[in-house]
Amino acid sequence: MSFTGNLKTVAFPDILQLLSTGKKTGILSITKGATQKEVCFKAGNIIYATSRGAEEDYLGGLLLRRGRIVKADLDRALHMHKNTGKRLGQVLVDMGLFSREEITDCLKLQVEEIVYNLFSWESGEFIFSEGKLPTVKDILVELQTVSLIMEGTRRIDEWLEIQRSLPKENQLLKVVLSPNAKSDEIVLSPEEFQILWLINGERSLPDIVAASPIGEFATYRGMYKLILSNLVIVSGVKAAAEKEDTDEEEQLWWLVLRLYTACFDSIRRKLERKLGPDNSCITNMFAAYRKGVWAYFTGLGSSDFKTNFENFRRTANKIPKEARLHKLLSGLNHILGEQLAFVGSMLGTNVLRSLESEIKKEISIPLAERRSVSSKYELEENIFQVLKDSKKIFMT
Repeated sequence: MSFTGNLKTVAFPDILQLLSTGKKTGILSITKGATQKEVCFKAGNIIYATSRGAEEDYLGGLLLRRGRIVKADLDRALHMHKNTGKRLGQVLVDMGLFSREEITDCLKLQVEEIVYNLFSWESGEFIFSEGKLPTVKDILVELQTVSLIMEGTRRIDEWLEIQRSLPKENQLLKVVLSPNAKSDEIVLSPEEFQILWLINGERSLPDIVAASPIGEFATYRGMYKLILSNLVIVSGVKAAAEKEDTDEEEQLWWLVLRLYTACFDSIRRKLERKLGPDNSCITNMFAAYRKGVWAYFTGLGSSDFKTNFENFRRTANKIPKEARLHKLLSGLNHILGEQLAFVGSMLGTNVLRSLESEIKKEISIPLAERRSVSSKYELEENIFQVLKDSKKIFMT
């Protein structure tokens, strides 16, 4: 059974669950822009993964970041890898830098990171080719897919917690030379050391993430730990742009549309997967939101986000300015609550709980992109409260 699709309509954890429970053997290829990742399965377990176009996934960089190899040895290994065509892992074994058992452990770590990074992908074309296996003689591993699903979901939850403690995008950061630490000794990982070298009092968090060699999630997580250890503090604010007020209003409406569209799309996908895309109950429920500004959030506007955004903004601006935000958020939260209640009544508490996790994953990226706006207008808190309230109804 080979199949294709896009992560916009089928979430990555759902694909893993399908391949695991079906004990499938084959290769799952996922492409987004210039980045392509392949995850290889045997009897439902993951045995290998490759990544092209995502430096944070490369084995050499991973070993270097974790202090398992020095740069001079890595450069020699990469040179031999290019000249011989052998996989880097095998080259490192041939050079005597790692035993086969050690490199197998490192490859397990690399495969895990490739898979975990896919949990943050909201879109990307995928194809599963059943029966295919790696053609080269690679060092293979065996990882329990169910365990990776659980850890990947945990990381998404961790990311949501990390976001709440990170500084605003326009704040400059500096290192504290004499930190008021909670203990006498502070132990830093190699990744946290790399982040410290990028902090100079003149860079904001987005600047540091852009300059970091260890990938976005690892950088945000490392910064979170440095802040909790009182090693990094805010040193100032970047000069404000001339059109700050206009920009903020545009960012606000952009974020509102992205967040609630993600919520409603997640609900629609869950219902269609469980009840079928042509189910009349789904059609009737969404038909109730065809009028006015609500249509732009529930898949009834343009499929192009830019066009949808412009139309939504024009429609929203017809609402008196002093009541605009309150009216929109109140209405959206009411609709979200109604749709969650519909899912709970039709499919039960377990599905509702699963849907809540999917929604949190879907909104994590737009929240990260506009963190300061979300914090100022409490958008994340609004959505989380609706999710919490809907779950309470079916738990009591």
